[in-house]
Amino acid sequence: MSARSDPYQRIYAVVRRIPRGRIATYGQVAALAGLGDHARQVGYALHALTAGDRLPWHRVLNAQGRVSPRAEPGGDRVQRALLEREGVRFDAAGRADLARFGWQPRAGAARSKSPSRRRGN
Repeated sequence: MSARSDPYQRIYAVVRRIPRGRIATYGQVAALAGLGDHARQVGYALHALTAGDRLPWHRVLNAQGRVSPRAEPGGDRVQRALLEREGVRFDAAGRADLARFGWQPRAGAARSKSPSRRRGN
């Protein structure tokens, strides 16, 4: 992942923080990564992952709480199965309840974790 662009790295940093059993939307990840309403950019970044990348990509769903179609055959079934293993449930229409399973990061959590600087040091 290191050779990828800075926006992708910001997206990956947000996705890494989504806890097990929780989901986020593409738009939510874009906003937290400082990309405004560029939800599609999140999809491109996740599509660029390789098999060796260890990132919980499966925790990102569309704005309706549904698994979006994947480029690779069966990828949507894999994503849903991974989420169900983590306790996320889907209704008969294939939607996960964003109110119940949605990730709500703490206020200020989107900020960089760089060390604070003290005056005089």
